[in-house]
Amino acid sequence: MTGGLRLTWVQPEDLLGHELRQAAEDGRDAHEIRARWLAVGGHLAPTRAGASPDPAPAELRALAEQFLDELALLSSPLANDEPSDLPAIIAACPTWPTRPTRPTRQTQPGPRHDPGKDYPHALHAAWLGRAAGCLLGKPVEKLPLTAIRDLARATGNWPLTTWFTATGVPAELTAAYPWNRRSAANSLAENIDGMPEDDDLNYPLLNLLLLQRHTKAFTTDHLARLWLDELPAGRTFTAERVAYRNLLSGIEPPLTARHHNPFREWIGAAIRADIHGWTHPGDPATAAAQAYRDASLTHTANGLYGEMFIAATIAAVAGGRSDVHQSLRTGLSVVPPRSRLARAVRFGIDMALASRGQDFEQAVDRIHAAYGTYHWVHVIPNAALLAAALTHADGDFSGSICRAVSGGWDTDSNGATAGSIAGLLAGHPDAVPDRWTAPLKNRLTTSVAGFDSIGFDTLAHLTHQEALRP
Repeated sequence: MTGGLRLTWVQPEDLLGHELRQAAEDGRDAHEIRARWLAVGGHLAPTRAGASPDPAPAELRALAEQFLDELALLSSPLANDEPSDLPAIIAACPTWPTRPTRPTRQTQPGPRHDPGKDYPHALHAAWLGRAAGCLLGKPVEKLPLTAIRDLARATGNWPLTTWFTATGVPAELTAAYPWNRRSAANSLAENIDGMPEDDDLNYPLLNLLLLQRHTKAFTTDHLARLWLDELPAGRTFTAERVAYRNLLSGIEPPLTARHHNPFREWIGAAIRADIHGWTHPGDPATAAAQAYRDASLTHTANGLYGEMFIAATIAAVAGGRSDVHQSLRTGLSVVPPRSRLARAVRFGIDMALASRGQDFEQAVDRIHAAYGTYHWVHVIPNAALLAAALTHADGDFSGSICRAVSGGWDTDSNGATAGSIAGLLAGHPDAVPDRWTAPLKNRLTTSVAGFDSIGFDTLAHLTHQEALRP
């Protein structure tokens, strides 16, 4: 037997189960490999957890490694519609946005589009929004949709309008649906004291550091080195943890995203998009291309598109000339239109529009019915839900983060991205309701060296400096 230590997201016997699921989603015929794996006593992927409860025998683990290699040789029939090479992605997008041109008399270096002197305030609101949305979703991360609704209803907070609380929740309900164990101590209304650490905030910090060290001309290799230098391995999850392990094994990008990485189309890259959009106001094409260099360390196909879509959407909002609906359409313009992610985003928007004037629950139920077979951390269902939440809320801050979180799946990540976009649309910290910003106390906890306890106002200033750099 192997040891009793269960490491999430890297055990070969668990990776194989997830890769079999990925094969079913991208159309590869893995029935024969699946049958052989089950015949020798292997198991399918854990439904929600990162590791199966029991270790596998050494010989079974070796077989899992072999089967992972065999699965990598199977071709996907979706490859033409879902390319992973940037030139092929651009060629597949008939409305890929054009880059704005510099004014002919501009003599000082700067961004191709200047959103105006108030942009630092908008960035401040966006940072606050990302934190507040993430914090709102933290206590219910991993919980099923019914649990989120029941917990909120038990305290009169449904439809969701404010922080979750344990006060007044019946004991039998919390026993059936326990809060996220990592987050309950610092993300319920009664115990919020500043913004606690979360990977949804760590990655924007790392990308800010990336630009400070290497400028917007950074390479994926620069990003890989930065992670090894500044990102604790234990603070990575899913595709990021596998890519990190691959780097330590001497595997270089972009193979880091492919080698034994069944999470390469999950949400991890999408939560790293904000800095790329924030620093390219009005230039969604460049924001998307920069996001691609980031995402390609860990993701392929729809995983790449998830980050590119959000970066382009944010860049469109940051330009100050688009509402949330036009910005989402701009975000879609950098996603191959026949890809599963593009179809999911369009579906989410359509469901939200069909539910205008009605409870958002109806749109959520339809999205879950359509995409509920995907893992709760996969980028495709979460992108559909995010697009629906932003559309249904019409850009309103509270409505955006509450809808994103109340829809389930990856609640803190969806809340964070919705908050970033809605905060940017609000344009100023004072335009974000105080109930969301006051508990943050202008303080962010993080394991990223040099940023612990930093204020969101300072982060906005540092981000604006990088936006001004050519």
